[in-house]
Amino acid sequence: MIGVRRTTWAALRARRRPLGRLAAWSVAESLPALLSGLIVARAVDRGFLAGEFGTGLVWLAGLAVAVLVGAVATGRVYRSLGAVVEPFRDELAAGVVDGALREATRAGGRPDSAAVARLTQQVEVVRDTFGGLLLVVRGFLFTAAAALLGLLSLSPPLAAAVAAPLVLGLVVFAAALPSMVAHQRAQVAAGEELGRSAAATLAGHRDVIACGGQERVVAVVDRRVVAQADAERTLARMAALRSLSLGLGGWLPVVVLLLAAPWLVGRGLSTGAVLGALVYVTTGLQPALHALVQGVGGGGLRYAVTLDRILRSCPPTDPNTAAGRNAATAEGGTAEGGTAEGGVVPAVRVRGLTFRYGPHARPVLADFTLTVADGEHLAVVGPSGAGKSTLAALIAGLVPPDSGSVHLADTPVAAVAPETLARLRVLVPQEAYVRSGTLADNLRYLCPDADEETVAAALDALGAGPLVERLGGLAAEVEPGRLSAGERQLIAAVRAYLAPAPLVILDEATCHLDPMLEATVEEAFARRPGTLVVIAHRISSAIRARRVLVFDDDRPLAGSHEELLRRSPTYRELVGHWQELTIPAHRPLTRT
Repeated sequence: MIGVRRTTWAALRARRRPLGRLAAWSVAESLPALLSGLIVARAVDRGFLAGEFGTGLVWLAGLAVAVLVGAVATGRVYRSLGAVVEPFRDELAAGVVDGALREATRAGGRPDSAAVARLTQQVEVVRDTFGGLLLVVRGFLFTAAAALLGLLSLSPPLAAAVAAPLVLGLVVFAAALPSMVAHQRAQVAAGEELGRSAAATLAGHRDVIACGGQERVVAVVDRRVVAQADAERTLARMAALRSLSLGLGGWLPVVVLLLAAPWLVGRGLSTGAVLGALVYVTTGLQPALHALVQGVGGGGLRYAVTLDRILRSCPPTDPNTAAGRNAATAEGGTAEGGTAEGGVVPAVRVRGLTFRYGPHARPVLADFTLTVADGEHLAVVGPSGAGKSTLAALIAGLVPPDSGSVHLADTPVAAVAPETLARLRVLVPQEAYVRSGTLADNLRYLCPDADEETVAAALDALGAGPLVERLGGLAAEVEPGRLSAGERQLIAAVRAYLAPAPLVILDEATCHLDPMLEATVEEAFARRPGTLVVIAHRISSAIRARRVLVFDDDRPLAGSHEELLRRSPTYRELVGHWQELTIPAHRPLTRT
């Protein structure tokens, strides 16, 4: 929650003048809290108990004037509050839109439908809870200070008797607050995990049934349901701590005053002073404490968790926040080929690569270095948004880096013509392109001279024979709109397999295929002469590779599957997530 605290304090510091006006009007608003007990004490002692009924009414009239002044000030408080809250809401909305646009326009990016929820729901939740927090915290501070000052003017012993349990209640609440935040976050996370698990199950139900994994998947979803229910029950139990804080700080002072009243009156304290002290506690301190505990314990937790979600999804565009995130060398690897040795030219050599979407955006890649040996099979894995597709686009030469260099077979990508680049590499994106025309024309697009025997061998290697039969043969006309996403991916894969380029980059290019067909495609590319880089979305893709590059939280790491399980917490977490939702992975391949 460090980002939440920083963002909140930054928003408050940027609006010192509106906050100053808010504090000034809060002083005027707390005037009834300051005078109520004192005026009641004077009205009772000098008016009603002394037989001066008119004098008592005059004192109460003075209280009515103070209440009117406080009411006018309350209206000004809300106006000043808007000057603090609304600009903060606008900044968050701008950040959400900026983050959604950056995600949608980056290489390999896609429109983020969750941004609509962040913009229309989460930002408004933050706005409302931020304003509510300002109100209740400000109200408690000024009301409690005014009431304690009034008590002090009546009798210092009375003020001490009330302040002690009040402080105790606040200490209990403050001590429980971190646990409340943690349980609120756990409740939100459990709900999101349940949603993701259910969505993944529905999306992959055909694969689940085909692999006979129904019981395992049902068990996974059931664990998510139980976890969310446990989180909800734990969060409900935390309400008992709020009640304890209210009992100690709000009601215990009343009990102390009632029990101590005879002793205080016996030592010269007037009846009006005791009554005034009760007024201070019951109409000032108690409601203010109740608002604070309920506001911070309810809206405050929602504010912290929701703002944290927004900040994680749409981080500030400060280049310094992520500088060095990828500033590590991802070279090395296994003896099967990680770096160039003995003067052999590597298939890919990346040096000091830095890339950001916009001059003020945080770097997606910073001082990134990578070597892929000729003939190597590399899988790239990492959390969503870590920069995997960006790396694929940079290696393929589709976007220029801010700094650094990319060489393919010792040829600088930035200095060659597009037709030369096309002979060096072929990139298959997630959303495959298929044009209108015959199936043969689509397959031969990158290799027009491929004969029928070569095409047939490629179709057989990638398991595309049934698709060709369904479409009516190689001479059949293809209508892209009638093809499924998986069928388009399979056609694009065969096209890339036939291409003469020695480097193939599969950027989640098989994500719409079932696991068995995906394995067939990747195994075919692994046997194909040349180098293979796979942006992986299943654990099986990582296990099949000779070497794996993981975008870790601290720095990119490269190694075999077994090495990364030992060295990288991020990789272990990814593997654990994948294995919960997929069938057991295929055996690692032995390349020939």
